[in-house]
Amino acid sequence: MKIHDISQEVFSCTVFPGDAQPVGKKVMLIKNGDVCNLTDISMCAHNGTHVDAPYHFIDSGNTIDKVSLDRFVGKAFVTHHEGLVSAEDASTILAKASALGNEYAKRILIGGKATVTPDAAKVFAEGGILLIGNESQTVGPENAPKEVHLILLGAQVVLLEGIRLGGIKDGGYLLCAQPINLGGSDGAPCRAILISEEE
Repeated sequence: MKIHDISQEVFSCTVFPGDAQPVGKKVMLIKNGDVCNLTDISMCAHNGTHVDAPYHFIDSGNTIDKVSLDRFVGKAFVTHHEGLVSAEDASTILAKASALGNEYAKRILIGGKATVTPDAAKVFAEGGILLIGNESQTVGPENAPKEVHLILLGAQVVLLEGIRLGGIKDGGYLLCAQPINLGGSDGAPCRAILISEEE
């Protein structure tokens, strides 16, 4: 078994344009005579590697604490793509994942500088997937993310954004990407990992 960390380090992470960079402040230090070391953290729920809940773009949608954890833990298919992901690309990805077993087609992770188009989002949504992940800080176009988010989140597909898949081979893995439990939040940071059978 091998564990692959596919998360960004929080304080040095990439942030969506306009979002504040996470900040960590040491409020207690043993070397200063304090009883322990203690860090205060300030960050957006969508900094670094994070999950979008339906409530992010749908006012009546589930907040992150209401989304079932089984969406974030289970078999997943990793693929790499550069540029726009078309409807045809999405169908091909789902077919490759399904060839490994139906469970792998429920969680799709796309590495590379890939942008999911609305047409591809519809294919993924209609395919009944539970989660889609990508390396960008947004799954759709950065300058117009709303349509793709509405299609996917409207179909209860959760989004795992800001993952890092460099060096990860295409194929099937076990994904563990459960978000921290932020009551009433539109999203949350997570420590995403992939587990493979290799030594």
